Amino acid sequence: MAQSKQTTLDMNGKPFNRTAMVAVLLIGTFAGVLMQTSLGTAIPTLMHDFDISFATAQQATTWFLLANGVMMPVSAFLSTRIKSKVLYNIAYALLTIGMAVTAFTPAQSNMWWLFLAGRIITAIAVGVTMPLMQVVMINIYPVAERGAAMGLNGIVIGLAPAIGPSLSGWILEKDHVFLGLTISDSWRTIFILPLIVIVIAFILSFFFVKNVLPTKKIKLDVLSFILSILGFGVFLWGFTNVATDGWGDIATVVTPIVLGIVVIILFIWRQLKMDVPFMDVRVFKNKQFTITTVAVMMTMMAMIGVQMMLPTYLQNVHGMSTLDSGLVLLPGALLMGIMAPIAGRSYDRIGAKRLSIVGFVILAISTFPFMFITTTTPGAFITTLYAVRMFGVAMAMMPLTTMSMSVLPPNEAADATASNNTARQVASSVVVALLTSVTQNIITNNQPSKALQAANPLQYGSDILDASMKGFHVSFAIGFAFSIVGIILALFISKGRVIPYGMTNGATIKGEKEA
Repeated sequence: MAQSKQTTLDMNGKPFNRTAMVAVLLIGTFAGVLMQTSLGTAIPTLMHDFDISFATAQQATTWFLLANGVMMPVSAFLSTRIKSKVLYNIAYALLTIGMAVTAFTPAQSNMWWLFLAGRIITAIAVGVTMPLMQVVMINIYPVAERGAAMGLNGIVIGLAPAIGPSLSGWILEKDHVFLGLTISDSWRTIFILPLIVIVIAFILSFFFVKNVLPTKKIKLDVLSFILSILGFGVFLWGFTNVATDGWGDIATVVTPIVLGIVVIILFIWRQLKMDVPFMDVRVFKNKQFTITTVAVMMTMMAMIGVQMMLPTYLQNVHGMSTLDSGLVLLPGALLMGIMAPIAGRSYDRIGAKRLSIVGFVILAISTFPFMFITTTTPGAFITTLYAVRMFGVAMAMMPLTTMSMSVLPPNEAADATASNNTARQVASSVVVALLTSVTQNIITNNQPSKALQAANPLQYGSDILDASMKGFHVSFAIGFAFSIVGIILALFISKGRVIPYGMTNGATIKGEKEA
């Protein structure tokens, strides 16, 4: 329920400790979201310990993203049907089970399926906790503080995935002593450390997490549930196969993507026909919600467009280790974590339009130089430029996310959050597939012949680097283009801070802006 500044009440009208509840949600969800990107630097280690191929090891990330993506639309139904405290208790229990399974799976090739099962269970839980946290934040903070609340949420959705590779690389580099404890270099530690945090959050959730969302007994529409899982699952699976199979593969890329689109269209058509939809896609009829959601997608695609390619550039061109390449990006990730709550609080004063325009402009200006980096560009320059980019990302993403939640009635928050998170997940999958394929095609088309390798090895190596740089430049140019589209979209956003439907702040205005 919406809160005033004077008191914070649960659905039974009883006061509760909002700070303690938010801390439990942030810590637990952060540990879960960390699992999205934590295995990127651990793939070689998993290949060695489980005696599996690269493609098989990559499934640890692929299946996580798939399971996480298909749960986003389902989260709206779950948060409407199940009490928020119970739902968090279940989600944290699943996180505990999933991480424990992955952490303690025997390192044998015939036990790889158990490792994947743990990853899928973890992803299902994260697919619930991440959007649920946004809905809870909207309901337990008053209108004037929602920007700051969503800024706290931004620490989780922005910082956790960004520091995942750096943290894993640091763990795998060697043994570390931290607060008197020896942290092993084993890949298991990647899961054991967050597992400890999750267990603590799980226990605390019974005491500090309260029922703050209105629920109602609605019947599960089985057909909508199946269409949702099948449509988004097959669609995302098709895009995850692009990196290994290419756009021309009919069986694993083209067919799944086309089939997924068809099923998603059927899913949307069914929701529009239902009196009580499984996920209310009518939220997209609100112009401001649609604009801000698409703008958030552009932010994600611009961010990932560079974030994904930079480690490869640093490792292949500069010869950095996975840990060193992660450390180059770490200041930017930390800056985003610092800026997320600041940008959110700024929304409470001036709204999303000006902040998002400034954010996208900073993002565009700091992305442009990446289109011209060379094999000798200093690492310090890359670090600084990337940090400025993440500053721009935070400036744009947090106000846009807050506004997308504020332009709709509180009773539609769950559907809005599910739609917003699903759009963001789809954007992430699409841009990864797009940039991977485009970069690889350009490198392939520009690389020298094998005959040159034998005739002139030095020239061959130089030409290979030139071909790689052309691929990187194009991928960075695409990231720049997304930021330009973001600027254009931001121009159509309403000025000022939006007063949610039904809320009073001097006047009751249905989704209109506050001057």
